[in-house]
Amino acid sequence: MIRRFMKRRAFSLVELVIVIVILGIVAAIAIPRISSGSRNAGESALRANLATIRNAIDWYYGEHGNTFPGANGDGTNGVNTEGAFVNQLTQYSNRSGGVSDTKDGAHPFGPYIRGAFPKLPVGANAGKATVTVVTDAAPLTATPGDATGWKYSTVTGQVIANVTDAGADTVTYDTY
Repeated sequence: MIRRFMKRRAFSLVELVIVIVILGIVAAIAIPRISSGSRNAGESALRANLATIRNAIDWYYGEHGNTFPGANGDGTNGVNTEGAFVNQLTQYSNRSGGVSDTKDGAHPFGPYIRGAFPKLPVGANAGKATVTVVTDAAPLTATPGDATGWKYSTVTGQVIANVTDAGADTVTYDTY
């Protein structure tokens, strides 16, 4: 029987160095693109959450005699409170704003947001679903140092992200 021996050859040090340099160049190009992609994803999530909340507020306003959520108590929480605002958007409600976990003849409206109230996806207060409720008619601006995710006016129905951080376009998130 004749045996054939194949000559094995390993990578040389020069070949390994060339591969490492090429990988370094690819990483130098890819990492900034990946980083900006995650920031853009956060901004897209913010815009989607704001659209969801604003649509829910408008829908509630239309079905409740031109009254914004939170402007009336919900039966448990008082007038102009975070609890009333969130409950009136995430539970079934009656014309005066009282809420129930189940839909019945007395609570035919809503819920306007299914599941939990959205969390703020960007900025210093990211991950917070809490809301600062105000009774200002003036346009809202974020409050530095306030650790809530959102800011909302029961007078105008305006809702903003409660952060002063800026997005990739250098526009602050509270102006979205």
